Amino acid sequence: MPLHPLPLLRLLLSSLWLTANTLLWCWPLFALALLRLLPLPATAQRLLRQLMGGIATAWIAGNSAWLHGLCRGRWRVRGLEQLSGLGSCLVVSNHQSWVDILVLQGVLNRRLPMLRFFLKRELIWLPVIGLCCWALDFPFMRRRSKAWLARHPERHGEDLATTRRACQRLQGVPVAIFNFAEGTRFSAPKHAAQPSPYQHLLRPRAGGLALAIDAMGEQLQALVDITLFYPDGQPRFIDLLSGRLRRVWVEIEVRPIPAEFLGRSYTEDEAYRLQFQHWLNALWAAKDLRLTALHAQRDEDREAVTRA
Repeated sequence: MPLHPLPLLRLLLSSLWLTANTLLWCWPLFALALLRLLPLPATAQRLLRQLMGGIATAWIAGNSAWLHGLCRGRWRVRGLEQLSGLGSCLVVSNHQSWVDILVLQGVLNRRLPMLRFFLKRELIWLPVIGLCCWALDFPFMRRRSKAWLARHPERHGEDLATTRRACQRLQGVPVAIFNFAEGTRFSAPKHAAQPSPYQHLLRPRAGGLALAIDAMGEQLQALVDITLFYPDGQPRFIDLLSGRLRRVWVEIEVRPIPAEFLGRSYTEDEAYRLQFQHWLNALWAAKDLRLTALHAQRDEDREAVTRA
């Protein structure tokens, strides 16, 4: 779909703003990251990490203020009151669009500790952003295939060890570990190819969530379960930058992490693995029902507008 002059101008201004805001905050972040490489006492290291978290929070706030104002949309967010006083947590969401990350950062910034994502190791080479994620202790993972692990059994458990090291560096600093459980954005072809048992979701992948719980254990206070829905259809990233994203509905539910999941190994304990998958599938079934209700509400709103 071609852009008209006004959306095109918004797109250019948005790109310039996001670039300038990133460059503004990345330099002090890199300076503190270099200081952190020095053999400083643990208290000084924690202080540096807190300062770096503050820089990231300011960077996200600048991005979010611009984009939220640009879209001038009816953003409906429910459940924010449940986040009051919540410290370290695990955050999970369905995945609809490239827009999701900026939406989630805008909604959760300063309400939760800064979101940290599990990232593919190759992403560390992204210009500027990759270094920012490294400086902020995002866990970078090597994704090993089952065939590769069968040939190299000595490397089994490497991702868990990497995650545990990243979490150890964050001791004393509240963290929010984020995971898109579906592993990829929803689309009709992907949904049909699985086939998914859910109407509006892909099958969830349990490994990433279990890995975070295995690595962080009792540091996590709760699971923050987020449901994203775009009533006007799945937006493209260009729709956000050009100001054509209007309605965003976000639903938040804080849930306990079952105590029996702590201190167990997802990779080595088959009974726990099945128990965890059953729990996650039930969580996803409830999310699918919620999305069905949101679709119905969207359709009712459209009918009401038509009648009016």
